[in-house]
Amino acid sequence: MTTAVAPARPGQVLADLLPASRVRDAVLVAGGAALTGVAAQIAVPVPGSPVPVTGQTFAALLVGTALGARRGLLSLAVYAVVGMAGVPWFAEGGSGASAPSFGYILGMLLAATVVGALARRGADRSVLRMAGTMLLGEAIIYAVGVPYLAFATGMTATQAIAAGLTPFLLGDALKAVLAMGLLPAAWKLVHREG
Repeated sequence: MTTAVAPARPGQVLADLLPASRVRDAVLVAGGAALTGVAAQIAVPVPGSPVPVTGQTFAALLVGTALGARRGLLSLAVYAVVGMAGVPWFAEGGSGASAPSFGYILGMLLAATVVGALARRGADRSVLRMAGTMLLGEAIIYAVGVPYLAFATGMTATQAIAAGLTPFLLGDALKAVLAMGLLPAAWKLVHREG
């Protein structure tokens, strides 16, 4: 029995296992943007914060890791540009660049690129490396998102950390645990079938 999946080689990300074509890349980029938009609709308001807990950050890091740096960046760029153009697929059905949480989206662009580059170096193939990759990705998102939140709302740095970082740490740890199991398991499945 044959499959359409190519055997894994060093320097690949999961998306590279599909037959290469420009159509594949376009579909993956659009699909990653759509996945991020759908995941952003899984939103739970956080009392005292203009930023909800969403599935958006998990999706953005998953997209970057599975697609690689270039396609991950393009996918999150499509997500950001389409949302800025008015498609209501940012968190809680929002759109535009004026939301205080828009800095997190900018952070996701950078984070998807970094985790994608790390995945190409094998960071998504073991539980421990995947944990470090996810934590680094989350840190990048906060490094951009929290200062943007402070700037957009007039909060002090302490207030922005209290409203835009602290309430999300437990959820982000759970997302990291999910990714730690999901991506290395996908690679194990590929190697078993290869």
